[in-house]
Amino acid sequence: MLRKLKYSVSALLLSGFVLGGAHAADVKSIAILTPEEGTDYGWNQQGVEAAKAAAEAAGVEVILAQGLGYGDVRPTLRELAEEGASLLIAHASGYNTSAPEIANELNVPVAIVDTPDALKKGLIADYTLSGHEGAYLAGRLAAKMTRTKAVGIVVSGEPPSWNSQSAAFAEGVKAENPDVKVTYAVIGPAAYSDAAGGKRVTESVIASGADIIFGQGNGSSFGMLQAVETTKATDGGKAYFIDVIGDKSPIDKGFLLSSVIWDITPVYAAMIDDLKSDTFGTKSYAIGVKDDSVKLLKTPAIPDNVWSEVQAIREDIISGKIKVEPVFEATAVRKLMTNVTE
Repeated sequence: MLRKLKYSVSALLLSGFVLGGAHAADVKSIAILTPEEGTDYGWNQQGVEAAKAAAEAAGVEVILAQGLGYGDVRPTLRELAEEGASLLIAHASGYNTSAPEIANELNVPVAIVDTPDALKKGLIADYTLSGHEGAYLAGRLAAKMTRTKAVGIVVSGEPPSWNSQSAAFAEGVKAENPDVKVTYAVIGPAAYSDAAGGKRVTESVIASGADIIFGQGNGSSFGMLQAVETTKATDGGKAYFIDVIGDKSPIDKGFLLSSVIWDITPVYAAMIDDLKSDTFGTKSYAIGVKDDSVKLLKTPAIPDNVWSEVQAIREDIISGKIKVEPVFEATAVRKLMTNVTE
């Protein structure tokens, strides 16, 4: 942590920044703050990689402040702001209170998540992203491939982005086969890094009959994957895991069915452009299947004919033949499920 911040400060000083935030057409650096290390094949890693790519494309410096946890990050935000960062990307829902405070205190632009009503021109932008279109495809895939006619959704919390994917997954399952049961389980209110909890809850959902698990969890997703690897489905066969945001293929042992992959690069690139054009904080950002900023991962576990069918459904979403609307409220999500456990 300290080593990373020291490196960040050096990079900023080399760039010759001054206190007071960025002005239009004056973006020389962006900083991203993540609660976990950018090596999780998920939310943190995709954020870090996207920030690097967007910064490189724009020709600006990027500062990585990783592994900050889910507590008070005001000191880190303040330090980066006072050293002159042009944009602070607060890449965790737990940062959406402290980051705006620092933005107003030090006049530095910040980007936050899960707070779409917090926009403030020149200072605060929100990127509450939704991979619901990809999750719908994942639901169709799961319903096509389940042997037990039961699937599960395991989440590490109920933030808007998780909720929209949970709802769309359930809708996809029901659109494909209304007879497939969907069990919905929440590890905890903010159990994003609880790998042990992810394993325990996933084992329980598999024991209830699910042979495919749609998991949303950051660090807790490693526990979910471990449970799938070590727990047989109720029919005695293999259970499978559908991940979100990143690609765990490098560590897969044959149990990863797919992933709803997010590419956040276009979002951060748009933020940099908006800072330069003085429109930052005036608009929302979105990702979707049309431009492949949301896409389903093809693994060897998916038969070619099934994959072709799913891709045909993707085309129907793009053409508008199938409309998948995001559902952000947890209460509405729960109404879509066959069973809910906590």
